[in-house]
Amino acid sequence: MKIKAKIIDELGLSRVITRIAHEIVERNKGSKNVVLLGMRTRGEFLAKRIQKKIFEVENQELPLGILDVTLYRDDFRKRLKQPEVSVSDIKFDMNDKNVILIDDVLYTGRTVRSALSALMEFGRPQTIQLFVLVDRGHRELPISADYIGKNIPTSINEEVKVKMSEIDGEDAVYLIDISE
Repeated sequence: MKIKAKIIDELGLSRVITRIAHEIVERNKGSKNVVLLGMRTRGEFLAKRIQKKIFEVENQELPLGILDVTLYRDDFRKRLKQPEVSVSDIKFDMNDKNVILIDDVLYTGRTVRSALSALMEFGRPQTIQLFVLVDRGHRELPISADYIGKNIPTSINEEVKVKMSEIDGEDAVYLIDISE
C-alpha cells in the first residue's frame, strides 16, 4: 500500500465538522428533535465531534448513540476470520426522531444497508439522514448520503483511509494505492 495523497488534514476535518453541524441544524430547523448515531468505529468519533459542535452553535446537547452493524452485514459469514463484534450503545428513544446516521466512508452502500436494518430494531424514527465524511463512489446499492464531507472519486485500485486522533494519533484522510 502506497499513500497517493493526503486529501484532508486536521484543519480540513475541523472545517468539515463545522460545516456539517450547521447543515444538520439548518435542514432540521434546529436541533430539538435530532439524535446522532455514530457507526463503529470512526463514525463514533465523528458523531462526538458533531455533537460538540452543535452544542456550541445551539447550546443543546444532542443524544448520541453508537451502532455496531457487524452481525447485520451480508458478507460477515463469507469472511475467513471471526468478525469482531462490539455492542451498540443507544440509551434513548428513537421513535419519531430525526436520526443522523454517521459513518466515515461511503463505498458500496452495504454497511449503510446493514445499519438501517440494525437501527430499525431500536425504534421507528421520523427520518434517517446519512452523513459520511467521504463518499468514494462505486455503489452496489441505491444509497446516497444527505451530508457529505468530501467527494473523492476513486478507482478500484484505490482505497480511502480515514484516521482519527482518538484511535490513530492523527486527523487525516488519505488516498491509498492498493494495486500492488
